[in-house]
Amino acid sequence: METILVIFGGQSAEHDVSIITAINSIITPLILTKKYKVLPLYISKTGQWYCDKALSNIELFTSGKIDNFLIKSKPVSLKFNNGLEIELNRLHTKRLKVDLVFPAMHGTFGEDGDLMGLLEMSGVAYVGCGVSASAIAMNKVLAKQLALGCNIPVSKFLAFKTSDFKLKLTKVIKNINSRLKFPIFVKPAHLGSSIGISRVKNNDELKNALELAFYYDDLVIVEEEVANLIEVTLPIIGNDKLTPALLERPMLHQADFFDFETKYLKGGKKGAKTGSKGSQGYSEVPAKLEKSLYDAAQSLGLKVYQEFGLSGIARIDMLVDSKTNKVYFNEINPMPGSLYSHNFQKAGISNVLLVEKLLQLARERFKARSSVVTTFKTNYLKQF
Repeated sequence: METILVIFGGQSAEHDVSIITAINSIITPLILTKKYKVLPLYISKTGQWYCDKALSNIELFTSGKIDNFLIKSKPVSLKFNNGLEIELNRLHTKRLKVDLVFPAMHGTFGEDGDLMGLLEMSGVAYVGCGVSASAIAMNKVLAKQLALGCNIPVSKFLAFKTSDFKLKLTKVIKNINSRLKFPIFVKPAHLGSSIGISRVKNNDELKNALELAFYYDDLVIVEEEVANLIEVTLPIIGNDKLTPALLERPMLHQADFFDFETKYLKGGKKGAKTGSKGSQGYSEVPAKLEKSLYDAAQSLGLKVYQEFGLSGIARIDMLVDSKTNKVYFNEINPMPGSLYSHNFQKAGISNVLLVEKLLQLARERFKARSSVVTTFKTNYLKQF
């Protein structure tokens, strides 16, 4: 029986979203298969790592009992020695060999490639995109620049660093006004879940939007809004052979956008009652578009996945000008929240089948990478 380690939580603004993804969409279906030994590994907001079966119970987190639980628990140790072992620090130290890792980390220190680098060096198979693909996907500026290099259309954008904002604010605002047309979007370059994003209609709103974005990141992207906007997103799984889910269209007015509150606290509807279940009840799946436009968006999503070297799973977000029917690449989510299982289910792939497919893709990718020689024998040291 394989031991699957599911890593979630972390020191990220998307910590809470990660918990839902891990427990509801990964741990629960893996347990249902009765094929695997599933180990939940939770990283607290202060950076401690804990491993306990009790962490697979969502009520531990929703009830607020997690803080007391962690006070009474001992953090685990990780051992890297041509593989990965978890050392449980209890009355009697116990080591568990990990066969495969399923990261459920969103945002900083996880989805951005940091965790993947650790797993690569440990020599263990893991689900999802590799280091470079994850890093580029989670950097909206690099992603747009790579897209341009691959002749993939993107909306007009500018990028600014913290030093630009602190020392040259007037120049930054002047630059934005001269090169972009309002309305514009101001975004932290490395975050997901729409945290820190503002839609800006004039200069009066621009400074506050920049301050908010730089509060969460040291790199900010400013994008010109696509006219006559239709937003669409395409979840995809695969390594070399790709399986797209259904093209999905969020049902929002152009003046609205997916801020964190809209996505996760209001069920996707401005003014809706809070407490509804996440971001999956307000989208059109499949998107009701003309076949030619649907096919064009799907084709662009698949091209992005291939050109960026994505693997395992990712979600490609695109923007459509409904008058010109031009499709623009917007951004990539290399670990979609809840794996976008609601979409895959409508495409005929159940949650259990989805996680099993992702495990198999991880094994295949690990086998392929293991066949690549990374060392080189030389006589270099003999000259010293």
